[in-house]
Parts: sequence; C-alpha cells; structure tokens
Amino acid sequence: MSSVETSTGNSLKITGGRLHDGEGNESENIALLIRDGRIAAMGEAATRARADETISAEGCVIAPGFVDLCCNLREPGNGQKGNIASETRAAAHGGFTTVCASPETSPVNDSSAVTHLIRDGAASRSPIRVLPVGAITRGLEGDLLSDMAGLAAAGCVAVGNGSRGVRNARILRRCMAYAQTFGLTVMFSPENQALAADGYAHDGLVTSRLGLLGIPEVAETAAVMEMLLLAEETGVRLHLSQLSCARSVEMLADARRRGIAVTADVAMHQLVFTEDALAGFDSRFHVRPPLRGESDRQALTAGVREGVIDAIVSQHQPHDTAAKQAPMAATEHGLSSIESVLSLGLELVEMNELALTDLIRALTTGPASVLGRTARLAEGEPADLCLFDRQAFWVPGAQTLVSAGRHAPVTDRKLPGVVRLTLAEGRKAWQQPAA
Repeated sequence: MSSVETSTGNSLKITGGRLHDGEGNESENIALLIRDGRIAAMGEAATRARADETISAEGCVIAPGFVDLCCNLREPGNGQKGNIASETRAAAHGGFTTVCASPETSPVNDSSAVTHLIRDGAASRSPIRVLPVGAITRGLEGDLLSDMAGLAAAGCVAVGNGSRGVRNARILRRCMAYAQTFGLTVMFSPENQALAADGYAHDGLVTSRLGLLGIPEVAETAAVMEMLLLAEETGVRLHLSQLSCARSVEMLADARRRGIAVTADVAMHQLVFTEDALAGFDSRFHVRPPLRGESDRQALTAGVREGVIDAIVSQHQPHDTAAKQAPMAATEHGLSSIESVLSLGLELVEMNELALTDLIRALTTGPASVLGRTARLAEGEPADLCLFDRQAFWVPGAQTLVSAGRHAPVTDRKLPGVVRLTLAEGRKAWQQPAA
C-alpha cells in the first residue's frame, strides 16, 4: 500500500482492492471516497472526486470495521493489565473499530458513574468506538439486581454478568424480566456454577491424563437450556456469549426455529484450538469456558458457517506476566487475543473450514445486528473500515503486539493477514508503520 497524494485535509480516497460488504457480497473497488467521517461516494463518482489524500489498496481486502462483543479494556482498574488507550489501540491493530467493554472492571460497571467514567476515558483516549456493557447484578456477584435503567440511560448498550454466573434460576428470571421492561439485551456466558465447581479445563482426556480439574460440557448445556426457557417466558432479547459445546449449537438452532429471540457468539480461540493446547501445561490456554474437544470445535465452526452463531468475538483479556506464571489452577483465565483474531480466522479460511465471506460477516454485520446496529460499506454510512492484506504475514511478539498483555494465543510464528489501515469514523485508528 502506498500513498500517492498527501495533505492534512479531511477527505480520503481509497483506490483498488476488493470490497466485502459484510453481507456476503464482494466486488472490485474502483474508488471509495471518505469525507467528514462518512463514505461520501463509491465507484466512478469517487474516481472523479478530488481528495486530500489517496491510498492504493491494490492486493488488499476492504471490509467494514470489525465489531467485538466482548473485550476487556481493564479500565477502570489498577493499570498493570492494560487500559483504554493500550487495548483500544490493540483492537485497531486487529481491524476493530467498535468494541463492547466488559463490565468486569474495578470497580465493576454496575452504576451510571462507572459507565460515564468509561465513556469519558474512551472519548479522550480511544481511537475507536467503545460501547459499555453494564453489570446486570451489583458487583457481578449474581445476587442483587443492578440499576439497569440508570445504566441504559448512561449509555450501556446491553447488560450482562461478564464471565460470572448468576446465583440461581430465580434471580436469573428476575434479571431477564427486569431487563425486558427496559428493552435491554442481556448477555450471559452460560455456566452452571454448581456443575462447574472448581474446574478450570475441559472434563476430557487431557484433564484425566494431566490430573487437572475438569468442567463438564453439561455445565454449559444445562445453563443454555435454562436460559432459553426463561428467555422464552420473559420475552427478553437473550445473547449467549462464548459458546463452547456442540450441543449448545444444536439447542440454539432449535430455539431459533421455535421463535425465541436469541443470538450467540463464539470466541475465535474456540474455533482454532482444542483441549490438546493444554497438553504441555500451557497456562495461556487457561480460558473460560474451557477449550473442548475436536467435535465441539467443528460444530462451533459449522455454526458460524451456517449463520446459527451470529458473531465471532475476541474475548480479549490482557494480563500482566505474573498472572500467567503459576501452576495452572492458580493462573488467571483469559487470552490476549484481539490482535490475532483476523489472522486465526484467515487460517480457517485457508483450511476451507470457513469462507472469507463467512469470516467477515461474523466479525462485522453479525455482531452489529446483535446490538441493533449496522456495519456496512455504503454511501452515507460512517467510514468504519478495515483494509488488510490476506497474503502478507506477520509474527506476533514483543516487537509487534500493541496490547499490554503479551500472552497471545500464537507467538513467534508467521500468521497470515496484515492490517494495513483501520478507519473509525474516517479517522486513522491504525496505519501500518512504514517498513
């Protein structure tokens, strides 16, 4: 990619490349004109227009900016795991222009004051759009309901309980009923706490061989069924976050056929890795829900391919080094993953497990629709886009990762897909440094 005209104005023309609109359509890009933060023209009209800067996208894919439904920004917090500035810049490096900020902050985002703190921090220090998700229970303790009306008024786009569960079905039902009265989407990671107990890995062959404490699949599937039944009764918009089991995908598809208003996502690492990643006691892969078997991985991938699963998320959780350097059970769960989501997805494309259109849909229009928003390349739309070279390679490592968390799922190995440019409302959120 090379610049052929430069100035400091507020219009930009992108020529060449291949457009993917996020809805399964692709076409050659003659020209795309961006002015005042929006797509002003496309095609011949854009070719004839003058611009302050012109960028060639030859050999690259131009897609809507990626939307992440689950990203931990670690702010408010103590700062050692990252902050809004570092993690949103990492997101832009990964091609993301919108991230939903998890309520798992310190203090927890269970009040309008914390929501405003996040929004103010994002307004001044984030190159991309940050959408707060509020805590559905106070302190995420799964007991007392939070002030959902106040959270919504402060700007929360949904409410949920992060990676934590709700104490029992009675409280879960109250959460859903209360959220439904305000028209709020509820985001839950389905896990039956009693069945999961003290486990931290998939209850399978690897845990048996290594002597690890397992979490059985039924801990998720029992919670999925309970949530679907309660959503059907209350009429709330339910979003199931980070599914990990084949059976969960089956129940999701059946619920949709019955008309239940439910959507779902899966973390990219669940589509790429299995429980075998733990075979060498690699604490990076202590994640929740745990990595499961190959049949589950294939079913989740098929769920994305067939549109049963709406979105792929990063489930980005940056940690300081000490949090991952301990015996497996004592480490904190989570991967620093947002910068490698696209590359891992492109590996699935190369293996013919996903089409490129499936991958882009699950990163753009799919998650946007969960939020009641759009993410498409069309005249008049906000200029949120990602320009990437799927034929180029990069190596995640200390010199290339932007996030404060260095525990990426893949390090020191060539990955396909280099993000050349990320625009958020027409502003350059990320541009690949000149070689």
